[in-house]
Amino acid sequence: MAGRRVEGRAPAPTRPRPFWRPALDCAAMLALLVSGLVGFAPAFGGSGFVLAAGGGLVLGSVIAALGARFRLNLFILTALTLVAYLLFGSLLAVPSAAIAGVVPTLESLRQLVLGIIFSWKDVLTLQTPVGGFPGTLVVPLLLSLVASVLTLSLALRFRRSAAWAFMPAAAYFIAAIVFGTRDAALPVLQGAVFIGVALSWWAVRRTELAADRRDQLGSAAGSGGSGPAAAGADPAQLSAARSLRTTRLAGGAGLVVVALVIGAVAGGAAGQPVTRDALRDQIEPPLDIHDYASPLVSFRKYVRDDKKNVLFTVQGLPDNARVRLATLDAYDGIVYNVAADGSAASGDFRRVSEEVPSSANASTVPTTPATLDVTVGDLTGPWVPDVGSVDAVTFSADTARAKELANSLHYNAATGVSLSTLGLTKGDSYSMDVSIPVIPSDDALKTDSIAPVAMPKVSGVADAVSSLGSNYAGDASDPLTQIRNLATSLSQNGFFSHGVEGESPSRAGHGEERLSSMLSAPQMVGDDEQYAVMMALMARELGYPARVVMGFYPEKYAGASAAQQITGDDLHAWVEVDFQKAGWVPFDPTPPKDQVPTAEAPKPRSDPKAQVLQPPPPPQEPADLPPDVRTDNADENQQPQQDGFPVFVYYVAGGSLLLLLVLLAPLLVVGLLKLRRRKRRRNAEQAADRLSGGWDEIVDRAGDLGTPVPVGVTRRETASTLAEAYPTIGVVGVAERADNGIFGPGEPTPADVEGFWAEVEAIVKGMGSSRSGWRRLRARTSLASFRARRAERRAARRRGHQS
Repeated sequence: MAGRRVEGRAPAPTRPRPFWRPALDCAAMLALLVSGLVGFAPAFGGSGFVLAAGGGLVLGSVIAALGARFRLNLFILTALTLVAYLLFGSLLAVPSAAIAGVVPTLESLRQLVLGIIFSWKDVLTLQTPVGGFPGTLVVPLLLSLVASVLTLSLALRFRRSAAWAFMPAAAYFIAAIVFGTRDAALPVLQGAVFIGVALSWWAVRRTELAADRRDQLGSAAGSGGSGPAAAGADPAQLSAARSLRTTRLAGGAGLVVVALVIGAVAGGAAGQPVTRDALRDQIEPPLDIHDYASPLVSFRKYVRDDKKNVLFTVQGLPDNARVRLATLDAYDGIVYNVAADGSAASGDFRRVSEEVPSSANASTVPTTPATLDVTVGDLTGPWVPDVGSVDAVTFSADTARAKELANSLHYNAATGVSLSTLGLTKGDSYSMDVSIPVIPSDDALKTDSIAPVAMPKVSGVADAVSSLGSNYAGDASDPLTQIRNLATSLSQNGFFSHGVEGESPSRAGHGEERLSSMLSAPQMVGDDEQYAVMMALMARELGYPARVVMGFYPEKYAGASAAQQITGDDLHAWVEVDFQKAGWVPFDPTPPKDQVPTAEAPKPRSDPKAQVLQPPPPPQEPADLPPDVRTDNADENQQPQQDGFPVFVYYVAGGSLLLLLVLLAPLLVVGLLKLRRRKRRRNAEQAADRLSGGWDEIVDRAGDLGTPVPVGVTRRETASTLAEAYPTIGVVGVAERADNGIFGPGEPTPADVEGFWAEVEAIVKGMGSSRSGWRRLRARTSLASFRARRAERRAARRRGHQS
């Protein structure tokens, strides 16, 4: 064994361990780890985590066993752990990205490396069970692999300090709880198994150590002519004593396990269910906008039930400013909703404090600042009315309700939508500092271009909507004219009706069926809900980035200094299109409220004529579409290639570096411990202690380099042994100077000590130079010198007790 020390005289023989003892160590440690593995079940679900965590335990056990068998140092164990993780991680954690679920690919390796950084957050924020999400199984795999390597290595390598193996096993057990849920798997059984196995195994180890000490004392006494061995103890009696000890040990361990199981079962049957807090309960997951229904679905409810009711009062609203309630940019053929894909147009909802970060509203569009004071009336729900882009929000009144509202506020900077997960109720009030975009004139917009922004995917668009949109847009060459044509055509050719009592029939809704029936009817009848959605879909089909906005603006403004009461009759929906310089510009396709359907008159029949085959119409030139508008469902092959390395290459490099730092951290700790020990020796208070510490530095260096160092002999005898291993280094002279300085008359001067340490450093350097570079690297990370010094201290304490 590297760095072992040999006694100056014949050492007392140590009892050889039977072959089944290491197997028992492995079985006990694996039982501890499996009891912790069960704790992952509620959070991960299914059987995927069993393969990942169980595979990690098997890999770690093999690595630990190889390390103990061949005495591999920490550096090699770390390298083996890293290789095993990358080689088998595709099979165990990300089989969907591997070839045939087994062979690693670049994508599977990318997920493994990125998982080291990001999987922990995903496990805590995703909806449980998380085992089905990509990359989440990296957590049980990595934890199991590292925990098994550490636990089994400590159990197999250390005999007297084997209790250290409990630390990584306990940490693994706790990690399963931390990353779990409020519903534990089998907490009582897990705890009983862990404690029972730990106590039983430790009792076995203590009995083994006691037997070793008795054998060593007997051997030493026998060589001196006394003691049990010298007294001629009967071998049969010794065998019977050992058998009795084993029987007592097994019986005691069994009683411990039985008592724990009985107590656990009884406690579980009699006790009440206990609610525990998990880490995921303390971490706020990203807002899932799909938890909230589209506010456009409730459009008719507001205009029917709250037509005269004051929904909220706002003071400071400038003329012609529109109050935004929600921005809707994703359509699925059934409902227009708020997208949550995080694209450039949709953005995402982030929790904000009173001050909204300026980076969230970064824009080159000219704006006008304003301050709004809003008092909520009959408006309820999560959507918070605002105007333009929000710079700051303050909920009025220093109450618990106001603080809860502030803590629940989320803001989407891309769409300008504010949302409270707590929801607004009557009486809530808040103040907003906003920036209202300046709408340019049509002359300025004609010279502007459509913004190159990625829009969420739309689906379920009726064919009639697409064809009518092409007809309405006409053959205009500039985008503004085409968009204006859409709004004007819908406003002029359609009729207005909310479908309430006293008005023409008009169904609510804006799905594919509702729009198709609206267009196929003799008269096109609807309100803001239908016309805004229809225009937005027409614009999207033409390639323009369009979205629907639901909000409020009154027929008559009270002025910025007066309080403006907003009722359900002030609710509207309009369309916004994104321009390069002007930003999102509003368009109103809804007919005036006084443009109501007329009584249907029978259509005159046309004179029947002979059906003659007409020549096909001449082909039409395709409409000029803005080239910069992109959609999520566009062909990926048409996307321009980015220059330089792909982004994931940097993630892989960064993740690999982070993994190396984590795995190499123990090596850095060993180096820091040796540096600290060296400084303590050199800066000791007494000069004699500094000389003694210098000599200890030479001995420890020799032990770390794998040189057998005698124990229990004088410095000169040790120097003679080291001189044989390092013949070109003057070790004997340094030993003599150390003895003279420590035991000689007088106190060594500081100059003498510094000179002595200079010789020590030269000898230590020379000892390393006489060995290979690999041997020197192993010596830097070797713990042999620490183990040897600890063994010496224990031997000294035993001699003190015996005397």
